[in-house]
Amino acid sequence: MADHSAPNRTRYGIQRRAFLAGGAGFVLAAVPGARVPVAQNLDRVSFHTNWRAQAEHGGYYQAVAAGIYRRYGIEAEIRMGGPQQNITQLLMAGRVDMTMSNSFQALNFVRENLPFLCITSIMQKDPQILMTHEGNGINSFEDMRGRPIMIGAGGRTSYWPFLRRRFGFTDEQIRPYTFNVGPFMADRMAIQQGFLSSEPLVAMEQGARPKVFLLADGGFDAYQTTIDISQRMVNEKRDVVQRFVNATMEGWTQYMTGQNIEAANALIKRDNPEMTDAKIAYAIRVMNEQGIVMSGDAQRLGVGAMTHERWQSFYEGMRDSGVYPPGLDFRKAYTLDFVNKRVGLS
Repeated sequence: MADHSAPNRTRYGIQRRAFLAGGAGFVLAAVPGARVPVAQNLDRVSFHTNWRAQAEHGGYYQAVAAGIYRRYGIEAEIRMGGPQQNITQLLMAGRVDMTMSNSFQALNFVRENLPFLCITSIMQKDPQILMTHEGNGINSFEDMRGRPIMIGAGGRTSYWPFLRRRFGFTDEQIRPYTFNVGPFMADRMAIQQGFLSSEPLVAMEQGARPKVFLLADGGFDAYQTTIDISQRMVNEKRDVVQRFVNATMEGWTQYMTGQNIEAANALIKRDNPEMTDAKIAYAIRVMNEQGIVMSGDAQRLGVGAMTHERWQSFYEGMRDSGVYPPGLDFRKAYTLDFVNKRVGLS
């Protein structure tokens, strides 16, 4: 995945490249032979992910591959992100209907008085981690106090202020993170940032035994893999937005429970040749083990659940960490109108 601290050949569906401002994106716009009723007039909705295709985007691909979007009368364009794209700028310029983001971006919209907001969050837990080596005596966040930690630029302005306030970390601990595990492998006492489903696997493939600390388990309660949208679209196309959200939640429910996801995974691998079956399987397994998607409020309200209380807790924590100013009207950052409907739950 992208640094949130801060991520074409076989025919499983019709794919076309869309050349957008800031770079080229991939578009999924059809169904791989699924036998589903197709509406005569489909509403087009474009959605931009935050990084290259991967299992962490699997529910969207599942909703395409299984024909769920079309069953809801939606022709969904799932555009793949990449390192040279600023998808928030694309959203604000009206070049895409919806984008994948996180709690920080929604609050940034409020701070800048911009008419955009969050309508759902796929991940109940942010998959951001710190990792070190097994057996080196570092067994908690508290044990990391005073030790060098490799952190990227994005993390220094997002979750690092939380770690500093919650666990007594200091800026003197920060070391550059170069987005490879070479320095980690060379130092048994190393601590570095990462994502639950990627860096630990890379380290294991190189012979390490990484010990993983999920920031969410330490109290970092940011929503992740959210969907951002313009207030105008919310006002003018509420029915289309609701159908897209419902179809997406069905896709995610199927994907996380392994319901005929082979075609979705094939689409992921086609868009991103660096993805392998092993990487996808590992990502799905650890996301399920750690309750990244299916935990907390999602277990009673359905995938994509959000609450006022969780948003208030996140804002107040970031306010107290110095990230956001006092008095920010955080409730403008989101709406609960399209979620908490138990879609996908039996």
